[in-house]
Amino acid sequence: MSTNTEVLFDHKTNVAPLGVIAMASASELGARINDYLVKWAHKGGFDADSFLIESECPRFSSGDGKGLIKSTIRGKDLFIITDMGNYSMTYDYFGHKNAMSPDDHFQDLKRIIQAASGKAHRINIIMPILYGGRQHRRNYRESLDCAVALQELQAMGVSNIVTFDAHDPRVCNAVPLMGFDNVIPSYQVLKAMHESIDDLHATKDTFMVVSPDEGALGRNMLYASELGVDMGMFYKRRDYSRIVNGRNPIVAHEYLGNSVEGRDVFIADDIISSGESMLDIAYELKKRGAKRIFAYATYSIFTNGLEKFDTAYKDGYISGVFGTNLTYRSPELLAREWFHEVDVTKYVAYFISSINHDVSISTIIDPHEKIHQLLEKYR
Repeated sequence: MSTNTEVLFDHKTNVAPLGVIAMASASELGARINDYLVKWAHKGGFDADSFLIESECPRFSSGDGKGLIKSTIRGKDLFIITDMGNYSMTYDYFGHKNAMSPDDHFQDLKRIIQAASGKAHRINIIMPILYGGRQHRRNYRESLDCAVALQELQAMGVSNIVTFDAHDPRVCNAVPLMGFDNVIPSYQVLKAMHESIDDLHATKDTFMVVSPDEGALGRNMLYASELGVDMGMFYKRRDYSRIVNGRNPIVAHEYLGNSVEGRDVFIADDIISSGESMLDIAYELKKRGAKRIFAYATYSIFTNGLEKFDTAYKDGYISGVFGTNLTYRSPELLAREWFHEVDVTKYVAYFISSINHDVSISTIIDPHEKIHQLLEKYR
């Protein structure tokens, strides 16, 4: 990446003074991003202790809430960082502890935008997990949650949204006049893999990329192309005569592509939810003679727990799972031997700095040169 961080923090050329609000759901992520921003500001000759602006969204005992910003944001280029997937947060509701859902986090985001009261120079949202992102299209009589949410944010005065590995990035068509960046942290993933796996040899004879379904083809094609290796894919054969939990159940995973026998396999997806599909694919690949299987998901949330992956790792079906720190990871997950974290905080800081200075982000979005240098280093 050719971006010069000292230039990015020339306080004389930025759009407006930088301000960062890390919602409570993203406090850890925001703190680490702030550390990079402060360090680069010092290199650029700008004395700043922190760019973070304190805020909170307290609740009344009835469950109603409000947004509160605790210092001035007038004239600032405001970046609000939020984690729609942080299920660890709770609030009191009639004597009960309610876990916050994506709906609750989205409401809190809107409360903070309201609290800004139009005083900020510009409002930008860093939303790694796109709210309603899995409900991105309409089948039959269904809602279009993600599209409506984006339009609502635009109507509230949001100028830019940065998200990571959206389930379907075409949802940006709902807001064609608003800045919308969908980022794939491919360099960070490959770097974490090479640093975590000592004997990884990503060559055409020993390594393959496999897409878990047709929806993930694009992101897996990117990895296969950058690594210069073969690619296969699975497609999900569903029973369209039934609907279970709002979806047609999967009957089987069918494989298309070259032989995986004797090769390490890398599978990339946007999210590991229950993880059942990922495990089904791992079992199918092992039947076909795959050597080691490494799974990656930008958001590793494991809604059904970790036990099945513990068993798959113990039995040799899964050799490692990689996931970013863009959303909440439970302490239990972080303690697992088979889980490897991909740090994306520096990458997000680059985005904030670039947008704040109206610098082109094309070199940040397209890390081809950095990936090439990484592979040369390890090969």
